[in-house]
Amino acid sequence: MASTFTPLGVELQATGENAGTWGTKTNTNLQLLEQISGGFISKSIAGGAQQTDLAVSDGSTGAELAHRMIDFTGTITGNQVVTIPLDVQTFYILRNSTSGAYTVQFKYITGSGSSFTFSATQKTTKIVFAAANDGTNPDIIEIQTGGDLVDDTSPQLGGDLDTNSFNIAFDDAHGINDENGNEQIVFQTTSSAVNQLDITNAATGNAPSIQATGGDSNINLKVGPKGTGLVEVLGATNPGSIQLNCEANSHGIKLTSPAHSSGQSYELKFPTGNVTAGTFLKVASVSGSGATGVGQLSFSAAGTSWQAVKTTGFTAAAGEGYFINTTSSAFTMTLPSSPSIGDEVSFIDYAGTFDSNNLTIGRNSEKIQGAAADLTVSTERAANTLVYVDSTQGWLLKVK
Repeated sequence: MASTFTPLGVELQATGENAGTWGTKTNTNLQLLEQISGGFISKSIAGGAQQTDLAVSDGSTGAELAHRMIDFTGTITGNQVVTIPLDVQTFYILRNSTSGAYTVQFKYITGSGSSFTFSATQKTTKIVFAAANDGTNPDIIEIQTGGDLVDDTSPQLGGDLDTNSFNIAFDDAHGINDENGNEQIVFQTTSSAVNQLDITNAATGNAPSIQATGGDSNINLKVGPKGTGLVEVLGATNPGSIQLNCEANSHGIKLTSPAHSSGQSYELKFPTGNVTAGTFLKVASVSGSGATGVGQLSFSAAGTSWQAVKTTGFTAAAGEGYFINTTSSAFTMTLPSSPSIGDEVSFIDYAGTFDSNNLTIGRNSEKIQGAAADLTVSTERAANTLVYVDSTQGWLLKVK
């Protein structure tokens, strides 16, 4: 009776077979078993899309499929398929060392059983089991290791997780939970394709918190949009608010948006000048109009801001007072254009000469005392304040 061979090429000698060569063949079998249990081989699969069949070599060492670890190498320019015979039953350590962004599939030579595939960018090492579990459609089964956590329902780290320049990907509406499964950070895309980060909290009354900690005792926390984007504070059942807390975080003041029903989308820009003592914020100018107007704020002195003595014609500014000297000649003080309700302009006869050299108050674009005419002041030592009311009455005198 002649010898037979296993699917991996080990010779099974029959009784009385191989007289005089039995020892040599036994040694070859032992070398084969050593190769199968721990052998390593590099296999080039370079080239375009193709199928590479790993064949058995009965009764001799060196067969590619009879090695424990197979390292696929070479530059591939198409998807690769590597096959083994239907009856091979063993496990392999496979390493994908190829260059080129194409897949490498490991499968039985025929049949519809499962196979294993390295993705186009997966240059890693995997363990697979060739089951030979069906004579026609056997399966290649991937053995899960620490490189894939899908079968571990409660994996734990023994140290820092280094993503090695790769991302941690979450599917929609899933994220990071605490150890109790309560508080979590959820990454999701809304129905309008807006990326959204939600921080949920199961504990009533305890708001989620983002804080800078560790290191230096004074650390800024920066939040910035891209380009001309904004940092928005969303509203919920109430208008959006920013609360500025005390150092103990026990209370604080709020800046709150108008209610939705008001339909307001105006903008207030802070002053461009330096902060000065004894001043207040006021709207100095407005671009646009209505609910979308943009107001430029400025620092304005509390009460009337009195100016140096005026001896020639000029245009007044809201909130200012003027000592006016008409000793040399009469002249005109022109009121501000585009005034706002409540704007005030004050004047005083500095030298007591309004009776001889009158002061003319130019109305500019608005009425004075309801009349579309300039006002002449001819009373010695006259002093008064004009207040803007509206387009119907224009500027009114506080004292008459």
